[in-house]
Amino acid sequence: DRQRFSVTLRLRFYLTPLRMPRRARISLPEVPLHFIQRENNRQACFHAEEDYCFYLDCLREYAIKTRCQVHAYVLMTNHVHLLATAVDAQGAGALMKAVGQRYVQYVNRRYRRSGSLWEGRFRSCLTQEEGYLLACMRYIELNPVRAEMVVHPAEYRWSSYRANAQGEANALVSPHPLYHALGKDTEERQAGYRELFRHQLESGMVDAIRLATNGNFVLGSPRFAAEIAKALGWRVTQGAPGRPKK
Repeated sequence: DRQRFSVTLRLRFYLTPLRMPRRARISLPEVPLHFIQRENNRQACFHAEEDYCFYLDCLREYAIKTRCQVHAYVLMTNHVHLLATAVDAQGAGALMKAVGQRYVQYVNRRYRRSGSLWEGRFRSCLTQEEGYLLACMRYIELNPVRAEMVVHPAEYRWSSYRANAQGEANALVSPHPLYHALGKDTEERQAGYRELFRHQLESGMVDAIRLATNGNFVLGSPRFAAEIAKALGWRVTQGAPGRPKK
């Protein structure tokens, strides 16, 4: 079908695994990526309102420079979640690297510290659009609720929920085509998006997103993962425990 042919072409000509100590990171043009970047030792990386604002300003600036569209984000006390789509395979990684370095410089200068801020390199997973992208957006924007910081995501200031669900002005957020498909106009889309948050995200989906992102796997259907694995020539999902069978 059309989507499968499109993914195959992107894999064949644009797939560029980036070197990592244990697993190559998968990045494709125009396919969303979910990122997590944590502070070293799980300590706070945002201490004041100015810190959150500075990070978001950097994110807006470098999203334009790297030609990335940010669909959802949340800035937690000690880590960041981001869902973005890049025009080229290197764009999303370049975005995270640039923002991360710029923010470290800011924090070191502001708080008179030195050294690393982040816990190694960021983690990410390629995210299938159909069936998974909106779930990933919910996962991201529900983080403050799961952490029991707020009762409802609208109460948390440092996420994209208010932009996606309530139409709050936010120059950083770029709606994905699947978000546009929620309704024929802005009001209907926002209502459709709010409807997705009437219930908590299913625990199985939460586990799948965490596993895929922390392991640098693919988040998607078995067919989606199989197509990418076949093109790459290596596994893109978690393997079975124990020694491999001969």
